[in-house]
Amino acid sequence: MIQSELGVIGVDQRSNWIRLRTMILLRWVAIVGQVTAITVAQRMYDLQLELGLCYLAVGVSIVGNLIAIFVFPENKRLSETENFLMVMFDLLQLCFLLYLTGGLHNPFSLLVLGPVTVSASVLTLRSTLILGSTALIMVTLMVNFHLPLRTEEGFILRIPDIFVFGQWIAICIALLFISVYSRRITREMHSMSEALAATQMALARAQKLNDLGGVVAAAAHELGTPLATIKLTSSELVDELDDMPELREDAQLIREQADRCRDILRSMGRAGKDDLHMRQAPLIEVIREAAEPHQDRGKEILIEDGPGPGAFNAQPQILRRPEIIHGLRNLIQNAVDFASTSVWVEALWTEDMISIRIVDDGRGFPPHLIGRIGDPLMRRRRSESDKKTRPEYEGMGLGLFIAKTLLERTGAELSFANASDPYQTENNQGERKGAIVEVVWSTAMIVPVQLEPGELLGENQRFEV
Repeated sequence: MIQSELGVIGVDQRSNWIRLRTMILLRWVAIVGQVTAITVAQRMYDLQLELGLCYLAVGVSIVGNLIAIFVFPENKRLSETENFLMVMFDLLQLCFLLYLTGGLHNPFSLLVLGPVTVSASVLTLRSTLILGSTALIMVTLMVNFHLPLRTEEGFILRIPDIFVFGQWIAICIALLFISVYSRRITREMHSMSEALAATQMALARAQKLNDLGGVVAAAAHELGTPLATIKLTSSELVDELDDMPELREDAQLIREQADRCRDILRSMGRAGKDDLHMRQAPLIEVIREAAEPHQDRGKEILIEDGPGPGAFNAQPQILRRPEIIHGLRNLIQNAVDFASTSVWVEALWTEDMISIRIVDDGRGFPPHLIGRIGDPLMRRRRSESDKKTRPEYEGMGLGLFIAKTLLERTGAELSFANASDPYQTENNQGERKGAIVEVVWSTAMIVPVQLEPGELLGENQRFEV
């Protein structure tokens, strides 16, 4: 559900995030820089430039900006095509100015990197490839095709050919490197942003469900007294209306409906109350609550518990936080998705540490991906056998990222490993041969402070409806 909601915002639509005003502002900065460079070159260094054509190129940019300002609203967002055309125009306009002012002999030729970097950050791969190819072609043509820079005395300013070749190589390499680097970093930032949004949605959804259960329980409790009064009064009326059958039937109907309301509220109130007693629970009960939605999916979930060396024997009470329940639930779901028949949830505690290990009997994590597990939106190519055994499975990146983020928020440390070598034969592998996910907390992080005998927990919080 969360993946489908986030999937609407794809890579192809990120260009729609750029405002037209932002591009206009960047273009004004470029125009000011171009006019300044032309003026300084002509006034201070007496270079003979094609001023008419130079100012024509700058003037086209100015006219385009003015039209965009007066025609379009301030909050307009550029579409993919509009963004592509604006960046392509800026690239061609810059290359035309470089053609008029010495080509690669002009030190400002490095500015060709600007439009390509912008395209790699916000446009699709297709648009980026077109802009990058155009920039490479333009830079290559300017090696031999350009108007020379002439001084007032008629001398041509040029750098040695070997430096021109070096300039061309440097620009080409920079175009490729900066484009790939910028695109990669931007994609990872967007993936992290989307995954964090999914984490917040999952946590908010779990919190709302908990709050809803508490509100229903409170409503059932508050309505119990008036319903009991209605039932008592209707029962007395039934006894007193023996000589009036029609009214007696109405009184009986009122009593039956009051009983029905009581049963409905009782069943709804079983979701639990959001009181101070429900904010903590035994460790195993929290694990059972997390595993409950996956108990009937055809895989056996076995919960094992026990104190570790030097630990107290009593099972610890831990904080029943939505982050812990939802995070463990996602880890168990992932184990059930990949298990063949069984999933083991092993709980272990000592005086200083509480550990939960989730092990399955599947094929384990792919060895080449273990170091990346927990990254947002990670994908791996699925084989035909995977599609047949788990047709509903879409990937293991987002769910594990959500679980990892939520659990780490509670102070947990997560580690991922395989119980056995996935390249061994079946005969050499034990029963618990699949993936292992271990979640470890410091006891102080999730075990509430123990109260003295007779000490009160405090007043329950009122529900905010």
